[in-house]
Amino acid sequence: MKQITIYTDGACSGNPGPGGWGAILRYGTREKELSGGEHETTNNRMELLGVISALQALKEPCEVALYSDSQYICQAINDRWLEGWKRAGWKRKTGELKNIDLWQTLDELLHVHKVTFHWVKGHADNPYNNRCDALAVAQRDKHK
Repeated sequence: MKQITIYTDGACSGNPGPGGWGAILRYGTREKELSGGEHETTNNRMELLGVISALQALKEPCEVALYSDSQYICQAINDRWLEGWKRAGWKRKTGELKNIDLWQTLDELLHVHKVTFHWVKGHADNPYNNRCDALAVAQRDKHK
């Protein structure tokens, strides 16, 4: 199984507002940048779309080390919130789960790829996270 490293980030101006996401896929010495955006969205949707789009770009099942500055996404996976939401019919203890469509898509992808989620501090000293942020911001600005 190929070992891939992925970095992702999302950005939004207003919440909701124009937003963008960026991702970098690394395999050996090769790197691929991806990005996209929407005119009316939220920061969490952009963070999720960055992760989903990066995983969807993989052409075969892979072992993935995924780095994100979204504590929400990392905790949802690492602390097994996603499993609980799924068991509860895609609901949270406190009520509605937002972005169900994206969480369901991510759940499907996690059954294809072996993914470990790692949190990185945003806007700090990680050059890949900073590049993903620049990609996301460029897309956000493009969709204003």
